[in-house]
Amino acid sequence: MNFRLFTACVIILLLVPGIVNAAESPPELQTAGTLYTQSVDLANEGKYKEALLAADQALALNVSSLMPIIQANRAGILTVTGRYDEALTAADASLAVEGNLTTTHSIAWYNKGDALRHLGRFDEAKTAFAQAQLLDPTLQPPKDLTPTITPVPTTAKSPVPGYLAAGALALVFVIGCVYTRGKR
Repeated sequence: MNFRLFTACVIILLLVPGIVNAAESPPELQTAGTLYTQSVDLANEGKYKEALLAADQALALNVSSLMPIIQANRAGILTVTGRYDEALTAADASLAVEGNLTTTHSIAWYNKGDALRHLGRFDEAKTAFAQAQLLDPTLQPPKDLTPTITPVPTTAKSPVPGYLAAGALALVFVIGCVYTRGKR
């Protein structure tokens, strides 16, 4: 038998089961997987709002085999968008699933550590980063564990001290009363 023909036959034999399995998998699995992949791609492009929407749509399909990886990914997206408490919830949801999920759990631990770091919970962050690194030695914790603060909008304050502002308001009120009294 010709070597090229033999190689082609081996390749076909290797590919056919994958093609058949993909064709036989339920549409929800294909859709949830597609949405998850889309979520990852969007996050890599910096389109976090859209990435989170795609991840949430994938979760809504309730495909249990994909839930841990989707939640681990969501934890990272939520951390980047400053939604740290939600990121912790997503990471914990991923970590709660048992099984041979080393890669998924390493990502969830890392993203949990990052959210904890942003919340100023440094000891817990160090522990989470250590767990991530234990599962995947390539995941290095940040050198600086101080949080990168996401600016929180503050209520605008007057540069005038409160007592002066109150006095000015009272003066305007008195002048208004005197003015309207003179008009009568």
